[in-house]
Amino acid sequence: MIKVCAIASGSNGNCYYIGTEKEAILVDAGISRRQIMKRMKELRLDIGRVKAVFISHEHSDHIKGLRVLCDMHGIEAYLTRDTLQKAHRNYHPQSAHVFNAGDSVKVGAFMVHSFSKKHDAIDPTSFRVEVEGQHIGVMTDIGAACDKTREHLSKCDIVFLESNYDEQLLDEGPYPYYLKQRVKSDHGHLSNKQAVELVEEMAGAGLKTIFLSHISADNNRVEIAMNAFRHLSDRYNILPTNRYAPSEIVTVGEEQLALFGS
Repeated sequence: MIKVCAIASGSNGNCYYIGTEKEAILVDAGISRRQIMKRMKELRLDIGRVKAVFISHEHSDHIKGLRVLCDMHGIEAYLTRDTLQKAHRNYHPQSAHVFNAGDSVKVGAFMVHSFSKKHDAIDPTSFRVEVEGQHIGVMTDIGAACDKTREHLSKCDIVFLESNYDEQLLDEGPYPYYLKQRVKSDHGHLSNKQAVELVEEMAGAGLKTIFLSHISADNNRVEIAMNAFRHLSDRYNILPTNRYAPSEIVTVGEEQLALFGS
């Protein structure tokens, strides 16, 4: 049995959980260790099963809980060398494993495939996690979907996919012009429309569940993002994520897909 959920997803912190009955990994640790523990407890997930944290890039909403979480619980940290060097020293764990974008890293039952993405960070990466025959993608903070993103998405059974902003809300919203342009750029974020188009073009036959992720508090609404995907709801299980609380857990067994409330 594999359990998958978002512990947190948004500009104030990101953390994604993928686990079996015996072990687990996290992608990103952008909220405090205390909040990670609290939210995992709500979901009855055991921090003792977490073997590793893979960091996508150095922005604080993806890394600020890393040092305390890893040092206090003996969890291994994995990130690229440039990401480690660029990250604020307060976020550095006592030890870290360095990989290169494009590497595949084995941790217990998990094979974590990393690949470069377009974002305004020093060496940003996305991940496709392979475990027990399932493929789970974590694809957020993407300005434009490059060929690597498209290729890895086509292999996913479950994906955390960025659906960051609604174009009208961004255009009419309070952000200054330069920040609006940054969000829209090829190294910014995916809009609801871009996320839908990516799924329509590249989803493989195995894709079952899409977690709409990194939803902007200022330039989007959960109901707007969900509505953008409504026409796909007969083909996929579409779930929202939340910046303030964990998402639902998707549990995948040999012949079942079940949802458990958070």
